[in-house]
Amino acid sequence: MATARLTLDPQRTIGTVNRRLFGSFVEHLGRCVYDGIYEPGHPLADSAGFRNDVKELVKELGVSAIRYPGGNFVSGFKWEDSVGPVEQRPKRLDLAWHSTETNQVGLHEFAGWLEEIGSELMLAVNLGTRGTEEALDLLEYCNLPFGTALAEKRAGNGHDKAFNIKMWCLGNEMDGPWQIGHRSADDYGKIASQTAKAMRQLDPSIELVACGSSSADMPTFGEWERVVLGHTYDDVDFISCHAYYEIKDGDLGSFLASAANMDRFIDSVAATADHIKAVKGSDKTLNISFDEWNVWYNERFETVDKITGIDNWPVAPRLLEDTYTVADAVVVGNLLISLLNHADRVTSASLAQLVNVIAPIMTEPGGPAWRQTTFFPFALTSHNANGSALDTGLESEKYDTTAHGTVRIVDAAATHNPDDGSASVFLVNRSSERESTVTIDTSHLRDVQVLSALTLTDTDVFAANNLADPHRVQLRDLEGTEQRPGVITLTLPPVSWTALFLTSTPDRA
Repeated sequence: MATARLTLDPQRTIGTVNRRLFGSFVEHLGRCVYDGIYEPGHPLADSAGFRNDVKELVKELGVSAIRYPGGNFVSGFKWEDSVGPVEQRPKRLDLAWHSTETNQVGLHEFAGWLEEIGSELMLAVNLGTRGTEEALDLLEYCNLPFGTALAEKRAGNGHDKAFNIKMWCLGNEMDGPWQIGHRSADDYGKIASQTAKAMRQLDPSIELVACGSSSADMPTFGEWERVVLGHTYDDVDFISCHAYYEIKDGDLGSFLASAANMDRFIDSVAATADHIKAVKGSDKTLNISFDEWNVWYNERFETVDKITGIDNWPVAPRLLEDTYTVADAVVVGNLLISLLNHADRVTSASLAQLVNVIAPIMTEPGGPAWRQTTFFPFALTSHNANGSALDTGLESEKYDTTAHGTVRIVDAAATHNPDDGSASVFLVNRSSERESTVTIDTSHLRDVQVLSALTLTDTDVFAANNLADPHRVQLRDLEGTEQRPGVITLTLPPVSWTALFLTSTPDRA
């Protein structure tokens, strides 16, 4: 039996939990849009062709902001193709994913769908094959209320009011040689700065994200951030991080500790940003937008799914449709813990992606939609991580990993809302063999009551939900929770993610 201890003290805060931390990502890739959120012939489709069952699951998931339309897709995207009468929109080749884009779903349709699910639009501009002029045109089309040809064009296309989009990504993964229009850090930093300055001249209220490294494993990592921020620090509000994780060579112990890599990634990027802040003598602290993160079995994509051939450009092919296990869900829950523990710097994040493509929600054409295992930790964290993230002072026994060195067996994050006295604790047990006893000091809270303790675990860590058995893995009540004055004790099963929900007398009562 492993042991761990932590403390819930409302005076020891890391930062306020920004609702944008629970964002997601919809790219025109595979079946994310077509046969995912949008399937006009489905029995549950609304009048616009969007699946109502998927809408309800997205609402249940609790995504706050959605990054769109890419991703690698955006680096070859002509935004003008996605507006105007649908029947007049051109079909285009998507070089990023070797597919055909029909443009049946475009800016107006997606913005309308977001209004229905209650989520904010985070829009990416193409700095791969296009540049400052096209970004300005898109911003004017979206955000100018009236008075110009582009604003009138938007109104003529059915949206009199401006979209008023606040958050904009200046390209995508421009450090990656796979990216259409890939640039050096110096070249990207220059065009990103130029574009940011121009966009702010049009709309000073927008928030801008510069491309950081697409992975901490990139050979340019660190230097890329230094050079890009040297150009853009005064012009942008965020630097992006992207990270994906998978089991490699059957090493479950390292995989379960993937969040240790995310922790180091965030700390390194924040340190680089603070270095540029010091060099420039700036009083602005740059935040991080972790706008792509998930478990992704990329090796399978490269060896099985990848489409090639000059005569093979399918529409909405099945790509990146990973089936997620209990172990995958525990890692996703742990990555959320990492984001919460960096709430002072990570103020926006996007789970990549939302439906079908490395996603918590899956669909079958003409058939059902269901929750993958990863749906559960995201939904519970999104709906219950409110107020401030707390520094828990976590102490835990440790174990050795091949990929990440020595790490804690138990990892944890906690939040507290002083307005209503609610508190949430999120925990993982990374051990594949031992239970872990966690002691939580609640003496700094008044009149504590345990509302519930839910866990995601299974005797088979590779159990999953799929079309044949969509309810195989579910949350269940955690057994063995004990409460005494000032102390709560939990016993976490091996390879498990757990959420504990408490109530106490509000600080302002």
